[in-house]
Amino acid sequence: MQISQYPDQSIWPELLKRPTIDNKLLQKQVGQIIGDVKKGGDKALKRFAKKFDQISIKNLKVTDKEIKQASKVLPDELKEAIAAAEKNIRTFHLSQKEEIRKVETTAGVTCWRKSIPIRRVGLYIPGGTAPLFSTILMLGIPASIAGCKEVVLCTPPSKDGTIHPAILYTANLVGITEIYKCGGAQAIAAMAFGTSSIYKVDKIFGPGNQYVTAAKQLVQMEGVAIDMPAGPSEVCVYADESAVPEFVAADLLSQAEHGADSQVLLVSTDMSVIEKILISLEEQVSQLSRKGIATKALENSRAILLHTKQDAMNLINQYAPEHLIIASSSYDSYIDLIENAGSVFLGNYTPESAGDYASGTNHTLPTNGYANAYSGVSLDSFVKKVTFQHISSSGIKVLGNTIITMASAEGLDAHANAVKVRLSSIKN
Repeated sequence: MQISQYPDQSIWPELLKRPTIDNKLLQKQVGQIIGDVKKGGDKALKRFAKKFDQISIKNLKVTDKEIKQASKVLPDELKEAIAAAEKNIRTFHLSQKEEIRKVETTAGVTCWRKSIPIRRVGLYIPGGTAPLFSTILMLGIPASIAGCKEVVLCTPPSKDGTIHPAILYTANLVGITEIYKCGGAQAIAAMAFGTSSIYKVDKIFGPGNQYVTAAKQLVQMEGVAIDMPAGPSEVCVYADESAVPEFVAADLLSQAEHGADSQVLLVSTDMSVIEKILISLEEQVSQLSRKGIATKALENSRAILLHTKQDAMNLINQYAPEHLIIASSSYDSYIDLIENAGSVFLGNYTPESAGDYASGTNHTLPTNGYANAYSGVSLDSFVKKVTFQHISSSGIKVLGNTIITMASAEGLDAHANAVKVRLSSIKN
């Protein structure tokens, strides 16, 4: 992990760069995959499974038998943990439901907004180096609460051609049974444009690597809705003198182990705090089963020492992290200084992994600096907010001249006339 001490603000953008591959090459490669799926459909998906996953797939769709078998082999302890997380996530997302509120903006003019579920949504669940069954809870639960009528799930299979039982069990738990053995950019293309097996969806959700993220962005350019650009995972930790070094090191590694292209950032105004955390980091990384991945991610990562708390928060807001941990006993004093972050974890006893799994908040969040404009997934992500209005005859009499005057000023006579013909039909 590289250390930068009191860097001038002019070089912050360079320090805060995320690890990435050549974007032009990436888009070209992903564009070719999308094009092949659009032309070849299921055949292309099976060809890519052989090329990228080294497996031959006969049937893309997971069978009912496979889903039932998953329940039998999954340990009861894990089932109980999934159930506990499901309860908390459902509780938090249920709280986001909104009642319809009708507002009379002018006498006789009533306006309101209604949430209408997106009919068919596609969920991408990463399975590569780790089967992220927790993401199914984060996406499947709000989809269910919103009332989405059809939910399809794509996830890459293991080397033996099967889907991890935790993924199948969790999907079934939240009511998802349309599951396909398909991963990577090709899965995004399949959900976006459809194949003979996978019918196209209206909106695609889910995190993934840079190829998946690029695929989502490319299909969006062709009119397919996506949740957000959610790529390799990242965390930023601000640690003051009250931080617990072992806790911070563990939090940094919890993100570093996601993938070699993940990034972690440590920010502090106290060099002794940074030094203690880095010592603990070295001790803990050696004990990880995914040590190689975490070590690679740490090469892309940085510890930054700044003069003041305000400098630190300015840098963090410029970075706009996916996850932000405030490792401080006085965390309340930082809340109003935070402008850009996907999800924030406050205090020494709030690990980022709580949000990843079971506290209730959603872990599908904007990465790569997109937190400066995007929100994480919520119940709102699965609905369309449609506005309604009703104007009575008395209402159009009150509002009519305002509309006519404005339409005439813009030179849109037909707009004005749509009101005039109504006013002329009303008897005084």
